[in-house]
Amino acid sequence: MPRIALFAGSFDPMTNGHLDVVKSAVRLVDRLVLAVGVHPGKAPLFPADERLAMLEEICGPVGRAAGCEIVCTTFADLVVAAARRAGATALVRGVRDGTDLDYEMQMAGMNAAMAPEVQTVFLPASPAVRPITATLVRQIAGMGGDISSFVPAPVAMRLKKKFGKA
Repeated sequence: MPRIALFAGSFDPMTNGHLDVVKSAVRLVDRLVLAVGVHPGKAPLFPADERLAMLEEICGPVGRAAGCEIVCTTFADLVVAAARRAGATALVRGVRDGTDLDYEMQMAGMNAAMAPEVQTVFLPASPAVRPITATLVRQIAGMGGDISSFVPAPVAMRLKKKFGKA
């Protein structure tokens, strides 16, 4: 039976922090589903199809190198529903600090109540990526700052193009 995990997020944009979690997760499972949350009330910087393309471009080679299949998809409902559709028995969550842990513990508890067959797995962020958030990356990029150490190169290029800095 293949070990399948789902890593959900907005990935708007994908950061080196997200990549750090993916690099850890592919060592634990046979298939990692990267699920881009699509919510009608939110106005993302990048449309879902572009976020999926970035994930496939950047994470596909990471998965192949580890012998792990990477699947990229979208979801617009509960993460546990997306996990069930994907056949996942684990939800992967990256944790940067105590604040993240407090929030993620609440989410894990609620998800476990709704889907006891799906286990949440916390992966600690590497020290170098702990301060990185997609929100801060968007703000820095929007103000013309250098985000090259916070995101993979293909994402940096897309951000520069998006903000007219290319």
